[in-house]
Amino acid sequence: MSLHQPTRRSVLRSVAGLSAATALGGAGVVGAAATARAVGDAAGLRIRERNESDPRMWYYRFDTDAIGWAPGVNVLLPDDYHWSGRTYPVLYLFHGGNQDFITFDREGIRAWTAGKPIIVVMPDGGRAGWYSNPVSTNVGPRDWENFHIHQLLPWVEENFRTFAEYDGRAVAGFSMGGFGALKYAAKYYGHFASVSSHSGPASLRRDHGAVVHWANASSFAAELGGGFVYGVPWDEGRVSADNPVQRIESYRHKRVFLVAGTTPEAIEDRFNEEQVLAGQREFRWHLDNAGIPHESHERPGGHFIRHDMFIHDINGIIGRLRKA
Repeated sequence: MSLHQPTRRSVLRSVAGLSAATALGGAGVVGAAATARAVGDAAGLRIRERNESDPRMWYYRFDTDAIGWAPGVNVLLPDDYHWSGRTYPVLYLFHGGNQDFITFDREGIRAWTAGKPIIVVMPDGGRAGWYSNPVSTNVGPRDWENFHIHQLLPWVEENFRTFAEYDGRAVAGFSMGGFGALKYAAKYYGHFASVSSHSGPASLRRDHGAVVHWANASSFAAELGGGFVYGVPWDEGRVSADNPVQRIESYRHKRVFLVAGTTPEAIEDRFNEEQVLAGQREFRWHLDNAGIPHESHERPGGHFIRHDMFIHDINGIIGRLRKA
């Protein structure tokens, strides 16, 4: 028989589980307190603020070398997390442009996941960060890709009872966050078994690179103080690496879920969702040609978060991932 030295993570989990198990009638309160003490710094993230008073929604804000300000994250726990002792699959859920890490709490994520065995991690992604490490910035570091993939993901797996494996993780998002989900799922193939894009662009080069031009313009104005996500002229290698339609084989053996609106009305809505719809149709064509299964929905309306589609998607994510 081989002996293994206990890790910091296993010891902390054991303490949290023992506290919960012995609390009996007060299991939720005692277990929450024990687990809260276990959440700490890791992977280059130093906790600046925290609020663990809610039994499900825990908030943290970090100091990190990847971002020039202190980004936040909401971690939504299953109802039974504090007393079950179970390990859970995790969904990384990304907001859109001019939104923040609280967006999905405002939209109703607690109700969407009530009674469901999944952890949902909702981080900041910048007003126009495009889930990327930018080519240039005049306001200090804005390396959102590094923050999410190389810091936040291992921080979550160090501090919460998650399956730290391919079949234990999903990624999803709305609008800019839907693009980020598609990008990360392809670029970091072994990280995520399910990817969902709700009104997120899936083709960067179509229509003379309209999405790349928009990413550069929005990041220039709202995120990077005159810098550019993709550079001017473009960093062509970076655009190709981030472009879902150029990474089709990277979606094989994944659950792929897509939503787009068909009848945008407002002018800004029209630009956003018409590009989304055309790009997702192109993406789906490539998936079909490659024999890669996917689930797609075209729904009336424009560029907004469709609650019913997120609820349907979350159920599908739970069905695909490893069971708690």
